[in-house]
Amino acid sequence: MTNQRPIRWGILSTGNIAAKFAEGLSVVPDAELLAVGSRSAASAARFGEKWGIARRYDSYDALVADPDIDIIYVATPHSGHMEETLRCLRAGKAVICEKPFAINTQQAQAMVDEARARKIFLMEAMWTRYLPAIVRVRELIAAGAIGDVRMLTADFGFRVEHPDPQNRLFNLELGGGGLLDVGVYPVSLASMLFGTPTRITGMADLGPTGIDEQAVMVLGDEQGHMALLATSVRVSTPWEAQILGEGGRIHIPNPWWAADEFTIHRNGQQPERVYLPRTGNGYNYEAIEAMRCLRAGLTESEIMPLDETLAIMTTMDTLRKQWGLKYPME
Repeated sequence: MTNQRPIRWGILSTGNIAAKFAEGLSVVPDAELLAVGSRSAASAARFGEKWGIARRYDSYDALVADPDIDIIYVATPHSGHMEETLRCLRAGKAVICEKPFAINTQQAQAMVDEARARKIFLMEAMWTRYLPAIVRVRELIAAGAIGDVRMLTADFGFRVEHPDPQNRLFNLELGGGGLLDVGVYPVSLASMLFGTPTRITGMADLGPTGIDEQAVMVLGDEQGHMALLATSVRVSTPWEAQILGEGGRIHIPNPWWAADEFTIHRNGQQPERVYLPRTGNGYNYEAIEAMRCLRAGLTESEIMPLDETLAIMTTMDTLRKQWGLKYPME
């Protein structure tokens, strides 16, 4: 990978998350959004026109066959992540795949095995992990700003006013439900702080279509770390995270969509507000990380390593097994 030319991107699928990624790429100077692929020529044309994309393909096969693309962002519904990531990897394309990485650990392992066997870059697009505010939180915790971190409380839930069984959020065949769509964010945050949990429990309410409409989760380990997490697609939750250490706590008021600031509450001291505004819409930072890895010849990111992605999938598999939640493709 040369450092002299822009890195050339393709986007696979044309939904809302694909548009957010395209917007993010628009503020990355050394990125070129070269191509988009859809199952429909009309959809590819509309998306390409909106985002100024020169090459507009009416099939995913045509996209991955383009010899000028360096890396592809997979933006399909959850149920398509494994198939489309494998399609890209087998065509020799580096990939960042939208979260959740896959439906389950078995699918995720197949993706990781393919990438490692071919020595091709692969990364989960957990975009919040790369935001400046979250990067700074990691640095402060590593420096002992709030002492030994022991607990986390975090939630991410929103209300869908008129649930539609055909909506991907309520469609079991598309991997619908709160856990894979938004619950993965607090689960990933707990993983970032504490690593892989060894004690996993939770409770979910399965709705008429079989998906998890709301859930609470408790993760822990033998070192005493604990995370109390909640997710929902039927009620709006506060959207916040509290990282609790022996010397204080860090409050992140909106870690999932607007993580521009947080407040450090050190024991016996006045609170300190830290403001680190994003450039762009935030999706640019995961693209920058992927491009850094490509230029360095890396096949995965140390910020979101593939083994951690696999561990997060296993945690969610364990929760779903407890809840009796199984997807048709499993």
